[in-house]
Amino acid sequence: MTQQGVRWTADQVLALAPDAPSRKAGSRLGVAGPWSEAGSSGEGTVWGLCKGSGSKPYQTVVDIADVTGPAYKCSCPSRKFPCKHALGLLLVWAGADGTVPDGGDPPAWAGEWLTARRKRAEGGRSPASAPAADPEAARRRAERRAERITAGATELEQRLSDLLRGGTAAAEQAGYGLWEETAARMVDAQAPGLASQVRELGAVPSSGPGWPVRLLEECALLHLLDLGWLHRDRLPAGLAATVRSRVGLPAQPEGPPVRDHWLVLAQYDTADGKLTTRRIWLYGTESGRTALLLSYGAAGRAPALALPTGLALDAEVTGYPGAAQLRADLGEQFTAPAPAAHRPPGAGPEEAAARYGAALRDDPWLESCPVTLTGVIPTRDGDGWQLADAAGESALPLTRLAASRPGLWRLVALSGGAPLEVFGECGHQGFTPLAAWPKDSGEMVSLC
Repeated sequence: MTQQGVRWTADQVLALAPDAPSRKAGSRLGVAGPWSEAGSSGEGTVWGLCKGSGSKPYQTVVDIADVTGPAYKCSCPSRKFPCKHALGLLLVWAGADGTVPDGGDPPAWAGEWLTARRKRAEGGRSPASAPAADPEAARRRAERRAERITAGATELEQRLSDLLRGGTAAAEQAGYGLWEETAARMVDAQAPGLASQVRELGAVPSSGPGWPVRLLEECALLHLLDLGWLHRDRLPAGLAATVRSRVGLPAQPEGPPVRDHWLVLAQYDTADGKLTTRRIWLYGTESGRTALLLSYGAAGRAPALALPTGLALDAEVTGYPGAAQLRADLGEQFTAPAPAAHRPPGAGPEEAAARYGAALRDDPWLESCPVTLTGVIPTRDGDGWQLADAAGESALPLTRLAASRPGLWRLVALSGGAPLEVFGECGHQGFTPLAAWPKDSGEMVSLC
């Protein structure tokens, strides 16, 4: 709701859900039945009362027009943001069936929250004075950490040499414990990036036929990263920054921010048991630049950053250092998200694979790169699926992850045998579709 009369789609609302259970529960509340006294204003506010198990209905209000992102308030005890009631309210509003009429004034309980929130936002715009950091102390801490990482990388090199000297069969016999102990040593060395890659090695021997080849490939990449760190002073600045990032050293965005109308292409979460990582892909409609926003949620909590897919926001984005680095930081937002007819320029399957190969020259550890395929059709390929060009001359296989997602069947239905445009991630395991534009339609459909 960024322009009066413009409502989001159900996909854009559900993209804000903190997790799958919230998405499911919110969908059940996305009907008129539980709601009363619902309404919306031309300033970007939606409110309503939702009948619950108690005697009093839950008071739910959503501020969509705030440039810092949607904000939610609900009297339910949930600690998730947005809660299922906020999602349900937005879904009813998105349905545009008259349950949530436009042009009204918020009730007192909603208006009080909005007024207080906007006053706090205005008060927080003046920068607070903070004690200046000690650059010399920071330099000494960085040196000590670099020494620990160097010791860890040297030890890891020795362990990789022992593994290859003894043969890959020893990895299968040793089991996962060997790798977990090595990963713990990398954690002690303050190199979480190395620890993460070592843990991935532990899963390779149980990954099915052909695992020795895959293990050697992963060991080679880990060996390359070790050597990159140990000889980082000889590397070009961009590649050295990439090595530091892959090892696990924190980095800060740098350089002038790029202001653009950024189209939100996709948003999805991955979890490893302790940490939830949210990936949001943006495309600058004027700069032609693609950017990746990362946010994290610990201890089962969803990441705080959430943007509606298919909409564009006028905002500043600042990139991180590194060769061909796509990761960026979202800065000041000047308007709330609004509909946009732009889409990234497309490429054929063969060109998409070539782009990934070119990206590997700058970052050999890159698992995938963003690309938009144009004029492709989802087709069966043996036991799997692929995206083939209309002439049948080239194709990209879909990854196992893509084949297991419900979005695959949505993609097939959207195509109906006709070519369409698909945005996704192209890597050594294949292509993962994340969004699509049907033929002769400007509306983007999320596949996450």
